[in-house]
Amino acid sequence: MAGADVVNIGDSDFKKEVLDSPTPVLVDFWATWCAPCRAIAPTIEEFAGAYKGKVKVAKVNIDDNQEIAQQFGIRSIPTVLMFKGGRVVESIVGSLPSHAYKAKLEDVARKVL
Repeated sequence: MAGADVVNIGDSDFKKEVLDSPTPVLVDFWATWCAPCRAIAPTIEEFAGAYKGKVKVAKVNIDDNQEIAQQFGIRSIPTVLMFKGGRVVESIVGSLPSHAYKAKLEDVARKVL
């Protein structure tokens, strides 16, 4: 469940793709059974296209990658974490209407760019 500008990552490549990334990384923690996760997916994909080259956008399926979800204390999904320099700098937990979620993502991007 990822568009052309969104990369699916897991436990094995999280460090390389996120923690060691020279650019900020927005990580969407989700699961296939999560309706709110599916509801925000188009907004995440739109964000990825708008910030291509400035922010890497990744998805982590928590059912398939429990180690990384536990490491970052993911207790509720959707959870979106923004990483910069290998550290979490912003987070969004839960779902909002698409226009509100888009505004929240824009706010997060302004803080890291």
